[in-house]
Amino acid sequence: MKQLKLLTEIHAFDSFKEFVYEFKIGKDDLLLTRSSIYNEFIKDLNLECNIVLQNKYGNGEPSDEMINEIIKDIQYINYKRVIAIGGGTVIDISKLLIFKDTKDCLDLFERKVELIKEKELIVIPTTCGTGSEVTNISIAEIKSKNTKLGLASDELTPDYAVLIPELMKNLPFKVFMSSSVDALIHAIESFVSPKSNEFSELFAIKAIEIIIKGYKEIIKNGIEYRKSLLKEFSIASNYAGIAFGNTGVGAVHAMSYPLGGVYHVPHGEANYHMFTEVFKVYNIKNPNGKIKEVNKLLANILEIDNEKDIYFEIEVLLNNLLNKKPLRELGMKKEDISEFANSVISTQQRLLANNYVEITEEEMIQIYTNLY
Repeated sequence: MKQLKLLTEIHAFDSFKEFVYEFKIGKDDLLLTRSSIYNEFIKDLNLECNIVLQNKYGNGEPSDEMINEIIKDIQYINYKRVIAIGGGTVIDISKLLIFKDTKDCLDLFERKVELIKEKELIVIPTTCGTGSEVTNISIAEIKSKNTKLGLASDELTPDYAVLIPELMKNLPFKVFMSSSVDALIHAIESFVSPKSNEFSELFAIKAIEIIIKGYKEIIKNGIEYRKSLLKEFSIASNYAGIAFGNTGVGAVHAMSYPLGGVYHVPHGEANYHMFTEVFKVYNIKNPNGKIKEVNKLLANILEIDNEKDIYFEIEVLLNNLLNKKPLRELGMKKEDISEFANSVISTQQRLLANNYVEITEEEMIQIYTNLY
């Protein structure tokens, strides 16, 4: 039985200049990033590579419309490597620019065309959440379907992941939190996944420990203290990516997708809204399985005696850093509750297969209702 798979070579540098020198960035490269990153770290280096600024095609999370406009604009550029420097949006888009003869990304997500990889992919994350630099997954909002779809295939796996904490130094606190809480949830969902094993658990446990201990230090020392922890959080995000890249994530992510797709709630924040309510259902349905282990782990890190209070205590910790509002305050309507649950059941079976225990459509409706 397969235990762990890691197709990506991982590198780390103190500065972006070191990366440019080591990887010999030049005219055969297509570099996808955002204006803010380009202006601060790249512009003055006068690189010969082809530059594409993602934010010129729209803001927020990736959509099929955004991706297709980029594909159209680069179709006549000759390049051998794609270099993604950014957060989840940039990375997810970059993974779709490595294939031969792609015209419409929806064809990729719906598997209507063969995935023929012809470019090398180098990913440099500038947030500390997606872990996408080591996963074989790309996710996008599909406008016509009012939800998100994921494409999972080893062809999407980056050839190189490059960790440069310097690139995160200007990350706004809310973005830091929404991305890092995503990494925390990746690790926790991975730990209880039916595909979890002793090897993936090593990465999940270490990610959970680093992130929660980091949060406690930030609460103690103030939000600016996060800047002294960027290396630790970038490593934790990477560990979480390795963990869930091998095990998958489940209902927390699946139930967050309609919230992101319809109301454009940032991915990590949407996951945070679903996290404890989903795990409460898990805990009720099977309290003596893997969830018992993760509850004990969380209690030890949080230094609390009663594991029954674990979901209350984790919310107290996180709410000190990222406020969790009722779903109605994010724009969600009551009539969305049943529609969202139905959408998850009909479009997210790939993720629901990774659930700790099965969650029915009725239970999903109750979760959304509790959060409303």
